[in-house]
Amino acid sequence: MALGQVFPDLYETQLAEKQAGILQLFASYALPELALFRSEPSHYRQRAEFRVWHEGDDLFHIMFDSETKQKQRIDYFPVACKQIADFMPVLLEELKKRPALRNKLYQIDYLSGLSGELLVSLIYKKPLSDDWAEQAALLKADLAEQWPLDFIGRSRKQKVLVHRDHIIEKLTVKDRTLSYQQIENSFTQPNAKVNQQMLEWACDIASQLKGDLLELYCGNGNFSLALTPYFRQVVATEIARSSIKSAQLNIEMNQVTNLQVLQMSAEDVSAAMATGKQLKTLDLSELQLDTILVDPPRAGLDPATEAFVSQFNDIIYISCNPVTLEQNLQQLSKTHEIKAFALFDQFPYTHHIESGVWLRKLNP
Repeated sequence: MALGQVFPDLYETQLAEKQAGILQLFASYALPELALFRSEPSHYRQRAEFRVWHEGDDLFHIMFDSETKQKQRIDYFPVACKQIADFMPVLLEELKKRPALRNKLYQIDYLSGLSGELLVSLIYKKPLSDDWAEQAALLKADLAEQWPLDFIGRSRKQKVLVHRDHIIEKLTVKDRTLSYQQIENSFTQPNAKVNQQMLEWACDIASQLKGDLLELYCGNGNFSLALTPYFRQVVATEIARSSIKSAQLNIEMNQVTNLQVLQMSAEDVSAAMATGKQLKTLDLSELQLDTILVDPPRAGLDPATEAFVSQFNDIIYISCNPVTLEQNLQQLSKTHEIKAFALFDQFPYTHHIESGVWLRKLNP
């Protein structure tokens, strides 16, 4: 796809190609019918990052082609949600009038959500000027009537907030509205509407299960919060401290009482359960951890975690890389049956594929 372009007329074709690729990659497995979850064909991404190009009095966003390394001017970005795409040219026109905000501006990062909130990071190659915060606050005030936004100023060893470093996202899942703190530079699912579909798919599976849930790689609690109505207790683990803090805040905002988030690696969780020790302050003897949910990085599950996961009756596996998913299934399918398989089109017009698999132990 050309940088910054979308092709709605070709959307179904590209989705069919992804479907065919998944079916071919997993042809050796006894798959149930593949569930397809579509994206909006345009304005689907809640995050966007651009370099800034200065050319005389002009100022514009650019992206670099990954193959040719050539820069391409971006005047409108239909990949981004409407909130970001419509705001981008407005911001540039305002920055042109404000030297304290424009000079040496190197990059602009945008984060938005279905809630309508907008967070803009202005990144510089020089220290922020003494009046940067004042000028950014004036710009925020000038735009406040139409754009509910905050600014962050960044340069080497500097970070200035006007006035928050996060948005509060609102997702609707099974007629529930869930609130999520999403922090600048922290991982969040970029396609919010497809994320809602992922959460509902996981809820449909969870409604057929019982006992308690263990989740590895929980991030800010994206899945954990949505799944709490379906389990007696949910125990979620994560190693990134910023994600742990967001998850704890999200628990409070959503008034959830049966979710605990622990700062532990997958390896530490596996070791604790193997020896029967406590998971931090949790007594394992009081938990019935029949189900595990994993949402690993692109590298998939390492062999030790793969072996640990295989001990659970039910596995919900969310994957951002079908190649490493298939590698993990080579082992997991020896002990588990694939009960459901889904393709979530988080990244239209690219080769990236998000998948979901439900596996149940063959002899529980």
